Amino acid sequence: MTTLNANLWEKCRDKIRNDITEESYNTWFQPINFVSITETKLVLSVPNTFYKDCLEQNYLDIINSTLNSFTQSSIQACFEIENNSFNHPKQETPKLKNEKKAHSLSFTAATINPNTASSTINPKYNFENFVVGSSNQFAHAAARSVADNPKVTYNPLFVYGGVGLGKTHLLHAMGNAILKTNPQTKVRYLSAESFTVDLIESLKQDDMRNFRSRYRPLDVLFVDDIQFLAGKERTQEEFFYTFNALHQMHKQVILSSDSYPKDLSRVEERLRSRFEAGLVADIEPPDLETKIAIIYKKAETHNKQIPSDVATFIATNIKTNVRELEGLLLRVIAYASFTRRFIDLELTKEVLAEFICDVNRNFNLPTIMAAVADHFEIKVSDIKSKKRTRNISVPRQIAMYLCRTKTKLSLPEIGRQFGGKDHTTVIFANKKISELLNKNNPLKKIVNIIVSDIESGKTIKNIVKRSE
Repeated sequence: MTTLNANLWEKCRDKIRNDITEESYNTWFQPINFVSITETKLVLSVPNTFYKDCLEQNYLDIINSTLNSFTQSSIQACFEIENNSFNHPKQETPKLKNEKKAHSLSFTAATINPNTASSTINPKYNFENFVVGSSNQFAHAAARSVADNPKVTYNPLFVYGGVGLGKTHLLHAMGNAILKTNPQTKVRYLSAESFTVDLIESLKQDDMRNFRSRYRPLDVLFVDDIQFLAGKERTQEEFFYTFNALHQMHKQVILSSDSYPKDLSRVEERLRSRFEAGLVADIEPPDLETKIAIIYKKAETHNKQIPSDVATFIATNIKTNVRELEGLLLRVIAYASFTRRFIDLELTKEVLAEFICDVNRNFNLPTIMAAVADHFEIKVSDIKSKKRTRNISVPRQIAMYLCRTKTKLSLPEIGRQFGGKDHTTVIFANKKISELLNKNNPLKKIVNIIVSDIESGKTIKNIVKRSE
């Protein structure tokens, strides 16, 4: 029987390459990464949901039939979205007890030697394909510095920003740069969720010695989405000990989050203070010029040339995040490939019309109030109330400002929706927030995060919760 490892997927992909066009292969199969394999399942990672849907609809049968032509067992392929695919897979303990030993493994194309075999660093993310602009320039410089001199410059390095702005890309880029300079470096990347799962499984098996042995010998530890530790007391305690052990041995720790350390609610103060002890670098939503540069760079990786009017249209109308921007560009490229049409402005508007409408539709008064309330951890009823304390008045003014700038509601209507406020109150709020934003006040970051959350639809689910 063929050995169940990453080579099996490579054989499968090579065979499929001979059966489809080169363009289809480059578009759909080049971005696929191997994650793990057992006697029944092959797990592959793809960049986004659009890729996943298209592959499942058009190529899954081909993959499965080709896969099983090399084996004597029935293995089914499945896809994971890339952001989660480089974490250690969750173990299905009850099943494994009743089954034969599974031939599973975690794989990274960055495997240079045994020390890096479980680093889970994604080789496709590097500094060369990270587009630098004013919104991420500081974070990029900090990441470069740490990659060049780990354990010497900034430790820990804490990178924060909204969803899909490039934090994960930077972490993997640092990992690849460190391994390129010194392949013997023991590096590990995982999400805070994976750290939690690993801890839970170790506690179940009463095997904390092995758990700690997976982290304490590391030279560099990357933990993505550290905000996931919120409210998990046992996980926070163990991560505190892990962090301290590495830091005391002068090992590099690099963290990412969606919030500044002080704003991490339900995370212990002792952890937050340690997160701030090194360098904290933020990534903001990209400006128009950076978004256009990202579009050109992404198109280049697919051997496509995008007309300037198309790039400008996409960058101007898509205001969510880099990940969404790239995903929608791929949608345009794929549609042009399927329909055998040239990529022009007409085709782009046709493909993205529904999405652009959906983004704009998200900006309504209930959603804005819910987003603001969710960010400041207050209730919508507080925003509508007559309370004048700063922790309520500032969120209220931000919500009024967003209603004024993002909706077509009149001043009197906005005032009525905010507990019967006079229209002059709305004017004052709009003017005050505008002035603060123009001064590059720290409030600008907060407003950008809220806008990004609304555009991505993240806060819609919180409307009922925050209305209570």
